[in-house]
Amino acid sequence: MTALLTFTVLVLVAIAIWQMTKIFELSQTKTERAEIANDSDNKNNGYLLFAFLIFIYGITIFSFAKYSKMLLPDAASEHGGEYDQLMWVSFAIIFFVQTITQALLHYFGYKYRGQKGRKALFFADNDRLEFIWTIIPVIVLAGLILWGLYTWTNIMDINEDDDPLVIELYAQQFNWTARYGGEDNVLGEANVRLIDINRANVLGLDESDPNAEDDIIVKELHLPVGRKVNFKMRSQDVLHSAYMPHFRAQMNCVPGMITQFSFTPTVTTEEMRLNPDVVDKVKRTNALRAEWAAEGRPNSEPWEFDYVLLCNKICGKSHYNMQMRIVVETEEEYNKWLAEQKTFKETVMVDDTEGAEVAETEPSAEEMETASVE
Repeated sequence: MTALLTFTVLVLVAIAIWQMTKIFELSQTKTERAEIANDSDNKNNGYLLFAFLIFIYGITIFSFAKYSKMLLPDAASEHGGEYDQLMWVSFAIIFFVQTITQALLHYFGYKYRGQKGRKALFFADNDRLEFIWTIIPVIVLAGLILWGLYTWTNIMDINEDDDPLVIELYAQQFNWTARYGGEDNVLGEANVRLIDINRANVLGLDESDPNAEDDIIVKELHLPVGRKVNFKMRSQDVLHSAYMPHFRAQMNCVPGMITQFSFTPTVTTEEMRLNPDVVDKVKRTNALRAEWAAEGRPNSEPWEFDYVLLCNKICGKSHYNMQMRIVVETEEEYNKWLAEQKTFKETVMVDDTEGAEVAETEPSAEEMETASVE
């Protein structure tokens, strides 16, 4: 509230000064009040152009110096390095072109400012100049596009040749659910029309499909380091986007269809926690949270780094909180964790199995009547 009042007062003071300046100008009988800019106006605007050029360069350097620490650490997937390289090359080209063009724009704005008695030189056309400013962007953009297509083709190499781990990511407002293929590494058939909340069949698995029996449904995603993972993604309600920033992975989850993405994690959670950038970020975050704790504010407990799955589409009022923890661990740790999880047959289908067993063991009415007669 104090900041709003301060801002309001400053705006009102600025308006008052501007009005007083206008009154002062009107009171000067010899002041020239022509609406056409004169040489002095053009010269002053030229200086202002240089001042603005210095400002945009200064704010750019300041942003790099102060906010570079906000960038993500090194990629934790096999394809992430190539993805980052393409991004940084694109940034470098854009930054170089922006620096040169802005300098020329502001310089020419000053050098060729309007002056009394000087007439602008007009070119109807200049083939050489037009060729230069056309062919250079064409070559650069064509190179970036071809490189990008090559990188995208490599990233989207989703196949079964490398014995990948198959995992389904199921999105719904406002949470994620992961499903593993079990011992056979094959996901059972599923459909949103088969969802039965009363029986805890929240993903709509087809109970008549044998492949669904050993499927494992969890709320925390575990991945073995060094093994390729094929993700199959579904959405129950609206458009979501499975975004795993540290793995440079993102794919939309579209209602009514299955989308796919694949990557191989290369850095475990414990190893990433030792990354200098991550260590620095945790330190800065916990320093801020300590201040919050002293003020009695919520969410002030110490934070520890974890990989995370986010939704990168604005899917509703609780979109900001739609996330799931990802744990990357060794093959041995992953196998141990997986062995501790219950299968779909042991959870949802267990009631049907028990009911069938009871039906088999209990005698029928005819058997009971015959026994009583005997």
